[in-house]
Amino acid sequence: MNNLTGFADLVGDTSIMLGLVVADKAGLLQALAEKAASATGLPVTTILERVRERETLGATGFGQGAAIPHARLAGLEAVTAVVARLVRGVEYGAIDGEAVDVAVLLVSPEDAGADHLKALARVSRALRDHDVLGAIRDAEDVAGLRRAIGPDATPGQRAA
Repeated sequence: MNNLTGFADLVGDTSIMLGLVVADKAGLLQALAEKAASATGLPVTTILERVRERETLGATGFGQGAAIPHARLAGLEAVTAVVARLVRGVEYGAIDGEAVDVAVLLVSPEDAGADHLKALARVSRALRDHDVLGAIRDAEDVAGLRRAIGPDATPGQRAA
């Protein structure tokens, strides 16, 4: 992984969901797991189970309406991310109490070790930047969202 500024390289062409409508956190995790299953070929149930296990350790909503649910999975070959922008935020148990309207599911091979942590740091760094998060929320289409999370999405510089 040589892209240290954004995380678009982790997101496949069909792994972006704009305008997602879900009723709650469970529905969000289900939708993310389904998209990840489609991208990775792993069973939805396996992905969802591991993500839910991780959530029991502490909610992955870290503030500003963003969350990064994540898990390590046996049988996965590469770190993969799925991005969802919700129409309406859902209660997530985030540290600041805000509803989550931007979520990035990050799944990594079980033995990814440092690669998982580096990818998590990249996604977190991008989503903590007000300009990048604003660009994700303002993106009109998949290409716009991809630009928001791409290599140009350096902290402090709004992706156009």
